[in-house]
Amino acid sequence: MQISHIEHIGIAVRSIEESLPYYQEVLGLKCYGIEEVKDQKVRTAFFQAGQTKLELLESTDPDGAIGKFIEKRGEGIHHIAFAVKEIESALEEARSKGIRLIDESPRLGAEGLHIAFLHPKSTHGVLTELCENK
Repeated sequence: MQISHIEHIGIAVRSIEESLPYYQEVLGLKCYGIEEVKDQKVRTAFFQAGQTKLELLESTDPDGAIGKFIEKRGEGIHHIAFAVKEIESALEEARSKGIRLIDESPRLGAEGLHIAFLHPKSTHGVLTELCENK
């Protein structure tokens, strides 16, 4: 697997609007984009922090993954995303090494990235996202 960098860190929040002042006024980061990813039942807001992005994740449906996460664990770090080359090959390599896949094949995510998640039960408790900018 060829990881080039940490693409972003996903942070689950109850409300993007309520969270923006912390990231913008306290940390001095600028939100450069908010979008909804309907099939994932989530709204996202992105910030650039040096070479890494932060992605705020707000549920648009309590039964979506982020809604369930917040209900169970509250707000906080949800996942870490790594930029990879050839995401299909990266998934196959992970599978061949015994990693449980949430996504058997890549799907379209925020910012037009092709994404796939690895199950935290096989990644020492860390929900891991692989991303490829095609």
